[in-house]
Amino acid sequence: MEAGPRDTEQDAPDAQHEAGRLSPDGPDEPQVTPEVEVELRPARRLRIWQLAPIVMLAAVGSLMFAFPLAFEFGDGGAVVAMLGLLISCCAAGWGMMAARRVGHTWPGLPPRGSGERPDWRVIALYMAVCGALVALAIWRVARLR
Repeated sequence: MEAGPRDTEQDAPDAQHEAGRLSPDGPDEPQVTPEVEVELRPARRLRIWQLAPIVMLAAVGSLMFAFPLAFEFGDGGAVVAMLGLLISCCAAGWGMMAARRVGHTWPGLPPRGSGERPDWRVIALYMAVCGALVALAIWRVARLR
């Protein structure tokens, strides 16, 4: 038995009749059913292989930040804590960029590409919370010395 294309004219005797109804641009008769648009791309979402390195980096960074603060490590504790804080912030930024790429937004902010302007009060609130967290972290590390 050979593998190859089938001869459709021999398999289907109605092929000549079917070919007579088609023009070079498509069927001669108008379509009876309405056209429906269907999204062919799958829904965008974060996969486990995208989240795993972000979570591992955040865990390592937070442990590096927490242990020198919880247990006195001597003079090098402040350096290790600041390095852990830096790694945690990098993981947070990486996670935010991955979430933005799949279409997630921060609560209170408009979706990407909607054309709406974000409310300045929401942005000010986010900046105040981030500023307070950074100030508390730096103050805590500075107390190690």
